[in-house]
Amino acid sequence: MTSIEVRALTKEYGSHRAVDDLTFRVLPGRVTGFLGPNGAGKSTTMRLVLGLDRPTSGTATIGGSAYAALDEPLRHVGALLDAQAAHGSRTARDHLRALAASNRIPVRRVDEVLEESGLTSVASRRVRTYSLGMRQRLGIAAALLGDPAVVLLDEPSNGLDPEGIVWIRAVLRRLAKEGRTVLVSSHLMNETASFADHLVVLGRGRLLADTPLREFIHARVRPGVRIRTTDPAALHRALSEHGHEAVAHEDGHWTVPDARVEDIGRLASAAGVPILELAAEEATLEQAYFDLTATETEFAAHHQEA
Repeated sequence: MTSIEVRALTKEYGSHRAVDDLTFRVLPGRVTGFLGPNGAGKSTTMRLVLGLDRPTSGTATIGGSAYAALDEPLRHVGALLDAQAAHGSRTARDHLRALAASNRIPVRRVDEVLEESGLTSVASRRVRTYSLGMRQRLGIAAALLGDPAVVLLDEPSNGLDPEGIVWIRAVLRRLAKEGRTVLVSSHLMNETASFADHLVVLGRGRLLADTPLREFIHARVRPGVRIRTTDPAALHRALSEHGHEAVAHEDGHWTVPDARVEDIGRLASAAGVPILELAAEEATLEQAYFDLTATETEFAAHHQEA
């Protein structure tokens, strides 16, 4: 089984501990979202997994081996850490051909990943003429070039247009369905929720959560029902009689925590309460993430009173 294993991993830069005794596994067959505030240690951890930095202590292995010990590593691990990595004077096709030759990857794979990433029509253009989104697609194409069992992507949606975002979601889902190990770092909570099955969350270099996406959300955010009426007093009485504690909001709607739409609709109807709006308020990844990481943010804007 080709998994990523991080064990008691620590990385210090002088007096700063960027990664602090970190242990987790990224398993095949699912997309693992890698989350955390700026400075949490996500990029450092990915660099340690890929052998670009040396740990102060602990280990990071892929399929039981260090990345540096892998022969022809692009055939085993594909990674995108920096969309600017391709040399600007090369064409996209030449960039991928050079990578393929260095890892004995069949040259036919170059055209295959160019087509998959939507770059066939611009493959002969120099990379320095590419937009950020095009460079991002090229970086993803390079990560997929060796048909690897393990894929690590850092902010893959960065710079992509809406069509590109839909495309990368489909790519990630396909890779997981094929049984590959997929680790994706992102700051976009809604986007992560659209493709991730599992989450690993860091804060100040430490592990805060290692759990399925749905469990992470439901453990931290209470789902509820949103309701609006022309008779708030009657609504409040009806809800109280059935043991519900509703929360009124300034715009006139009410939230009923830990309730189902059908139950609230039924009791409101029975009490003759006129309903203008009735909808489920689903818990979101963004809400759960901020609930967990509120005290772990190293860099945060301070809101000033007007």
